[in-house]
Amino acid sequence: MHKLIFASVSLFLLNSVSASETGDSRQPNLIVIFCDDLGYGDLGCYGSTKNRTPRIDSLAKEGRRFTSFYSSSPVCTPSRASLMTGCYPRRVGMHEDFTGHWVLIPRSRRGLDPKELTIAEALKTKGYHTACVGKWHLGDQPEHLPTRHGFDFYYGIPYSNDMQQARRGDPPLPLVMGEKVIEAPADQSTLTKRYTEQVVKFIEKNREDPFFVYLPHTFPHLPLFASPQFHGRSANGRYGDSVEEIDWSTGQILDCLDRLNLAENTLVIFTSDNGSNGRNGGSNRPLAGAKGGTLEGGMRVPMIARWPGRIPSGTECDELCTTMDLLPTFCELTGADLPTRKIDGHDIGPLLFAEGDASTPWDHLLYYRRRQLQAIRMGDWKYHLPLQETHPQWTSARPIGPGRKAKLINLADDLKEQKDVAADHPEVIQKFESLLKSAESVLGNDARNGSEQRSALTLESSSPMTK
Repeated sequence: MHKLIFASVSLFLLNSVSASETGDSRQPNLIVIFCDDLGYGDLGCYGSTKNRTPRIDSLAKEGRRFTSFYSSSPVCTPSRASLMTGCYPRRVGMHEDFTGHWVLIPRSRRGLDPKELTIAEALKTKGYHTACVGKWHLGDQPEHLPTRHGFDFYYGIPYSNDMQQARRGDPPLPLVMGEKVIEAPADQSTLTKRYTEQVVKFIEKNREDPFFVYLPHTFPHLPLFASPQFHGRSANGRYGDSVEEIDWSTGQILDCLDRLNLAENTLVIFTSDNGSNGRNGGSNRPLAGAKGGTLEGGMRVPMIARWPGRIPSGTECDELCTTMDLLPTFCELTGADLPTRKIDGHDIGPLLFAEGDASTPWDHLLYYRRRQLQAIRMGDWKYHLPLQETHPQWTSARPIGPGRKAKLINLADDLKEQKDVAADHPEVIQKFESLLKSAESVLGNDARNGSEQRSALTLESSSPMTK
């Protein structure tokens, strides 16, 4: 396809050598489990005392738990664009819908540009079989679906499970296989179960070859559902039901890997697209803030990585890394070529494998909300930019707030982001002002474009998905 763009021969050779150093003649299998709105404090291994997550907790004991892992955005569409492309959403034109919505809505004419190289496309050049099972949310028109972005197999819903508003003309929530609607409205109570079955079937079918599975769960995004086996069984209401079914799902996939003797050649990543909205039992503790905002609770998410024999078990990493790092890391592990278009992510293999004194490759991290740059992190320092307007709640139905003053936070001892220490550290503020100017010139701010922004694909027309 015209989207397969290659980096230099020298980089290709370097990556090929790195891939061969695994000591296995076969490429590693890669699985990314990507929850929707799962909060930092929603898992037992991250402090939850309400949700029972024994299989995910075991995953952490067998692997490495990350405590400063970030999504690039506090909402769905832009965070998924970053995972797939290794870029800030603004770089690839996926930071907002431009129709007044935070994310893509049904029948949107916009979607991920085919010129962007996705994880799936990069891995296919190395012989990988690829599957996307779950919520896509990077465009629901045929030109935007996973099957047009490097995935051999797709089964799931094309956008969020609450997007079926009759007053807006939304169609019933579709369940799609390939590019065909197979059920509308989708029976949400059985989605997690059916996703799990499809992933297991895909792994069984492709056990002899390297595979990449991307499982973007529908839940615990609202409205909440769980299958009869889990409905009403948790101590945390419907939220806990959905989280505990995701835990079961994770266990089923891990059991499948064990049964097929694939576990020792499979890297499993478990994380979330953004923080919890804090309602219906969701938790971002001990962080402040929630989905939709740029406090830590909106963008810092749980992340667990397991690869027996490669990733040291029972370890933790507090170095800053992001969902944008998955694409370059997977390329390094497999010898796949990086995109020739500029990306923002970094190879975090040294952090995954706890190599020596490995440290974060990030000099600073930008916190965008829609068009607006709202904060920057540099080491333990976080600078909240002064804003003329703020949005106190994650939902667009709330009124715009009164704005805020600039504030400097030290996250090492202030995860609640309450104590302003700017007056004591003018030299740090000066560094942030320099970073701000650079970010605004490269990726823009508010309605101003930067010099390195790229466009999403916009179609001339769109239509409801049909069976």
